[in-house]
Amino acid sequence: MSIITLTTDYGNKDHYVGALKGKILSQNKELILVDISHQVDPFNISEASYLLQGAYASFPKGTVHIIGVDIELKEDNQHVVIQWNDHFFVSADNGILSLLTTQIKPQKMVSINIHDRLLPEATDMDVLVTTAVHIAKGGSLTVIGKEIHALKEVTELQAIVASDKNSIKGYVVYIDNFGNAITNISKKLFVEIAKGRPYEVQFKNKKVKSIFAKYSDIETIDKQSLYNIMGKSIAIFNEAGFLEIGLYKSNPKIGSASSLLGLECRDFVMINFNL
Repeated sequence: MSIITLTTDYGNKDHYVGALKGKILSQNKELILVDISHQVDPFNISEASYLLQGAYASFPKGTVHIIGVDIELKEDNQHVVIQWNDHFFVSADNGILSLLTTQIKPQKMVSINIHDRLLPEATDMDVLVTTAVHIAKGGSLTVIGKEIHALKEVTELQAIVASDKNSIKGYVVYIDNFGNAITNISKKLFVEIAKGRPYEVQFKNKKVKSIFAKYSDIETIDKQSLYNIMGKSIAIFNEAGFLEIGLYKSNPKIGSASSLLGLECRDFVMINFNL
């Protein structure tokens, strides 16, 4: 059976997610539906892109991913499908997909053109659902769209390497359930630019001089008592491969990197080299 994943900014309070699943199953009740997240902040394409980057590779190749964030059809916001890394992503061309594909070039991209084949009252999500079900059933991309060769690029909030390669400037793109601040600085970019040089991570007038593989590494490296390092600022590269800033063993109900350090989405984070 084919899999369709769902990532939206619908939230879980209203009927929208249930109705979305009903529309999909009405077209093919044999499909497996998996929620990645419905808690994306409204219209936040950076957050949606990060969540997909962290989740999509855990699914079998051939999985279809519907991205229901900022999907209103407009002249500058077309509906598209890309085949990327042997997965299919159905979305609006609003910058989400260009953020997602910075490291791997898409295998194929089409602009969806089935709008006039649906009922006049069909919504933008109906277009994405019909497209996703068609692909999940093994349908060809050329049947539902015209091939394109470029996606809308988003330059805002991209991680930037200084011209002298002595720093990387990135941005917080997501605050997780523990209050940790996740940036768009990838481990791959860090290794490529660092080349073994000493460094420090700077954010909100604070600095840390080590990026750990996991949170518990601070216990073996810092050499202080657990009492003294609890609540200490820490940076790691998380499972998705991005720089994450948190507080060691903090209780998010009392304080977290977001609340205590004041880190919020769109705040910048610097990694400086050649200290």
